[in-house]
Amino acid sequence: MSGLPIVLGAGALLLVVWGIATVNRFVRLRQHLRESWADIDVELKRRYDLIPNLVDTVRGYATHEREVLDRVVELRGRALASRGSPTSQAGDETLLLLGMKRMFAVAEAYPDLKADQHFRDLQRQLALTEDRIAASRRFYNGNVRTLEVLRRSFPTSLVGSLMGVPEGSYFELADEAERVVPRVEL
Repeated sequence: MSGLPIVLGAGALLLVVWGIATVNRFVRLRQHLRESWADIDVELKRRYDLIPNLVDTVRGYATHEREVLDRVVELRGRALASRGSPTSQAGDETLLLLGMKRMFAVAEAYPDLKADQHFRDLQRQLALTEDRIAASRRFYNGNVRTLEVLRRSFPTSLVGSLMGVPEGSYFELADEAERVVPRVEL
């Protein structure tokens, strides 16, 4: 009978160590989410900085396409101001990318514009930025997936509930917005 308190004490100690380790996993994952979202945010800002230059370059060649270009500028401002959840921001990003798709369709009709070195350089920078956004988005969504598995799995779900860990939001674009930026040979 004297061994029972030792076994119970060891079991309680293991439970406490497991609880602390689980709390630390949640804390670490939440920090990874913040860092990976910051990576996306940096690349989105880079895209937002490139768009006015692209619009101005296209405007110089396609003066009678003002409606399309003004719409891209409006959607850029809306996406830039969006600070909601990743899901709501993805909606604004989708609209922006679809507007840019229309702008690139306009550009296709102007051979002089397509040959313009400044336009091609901006396209190249935008293509690289889009690749970095896609990589950052995959990393972020992977972190969300890991958090969701931990948050929903038993028994870690109990610790997550006690900590008040919110459901993760994926950053997913609509399929038609996935590859809007034309591929540029580097």
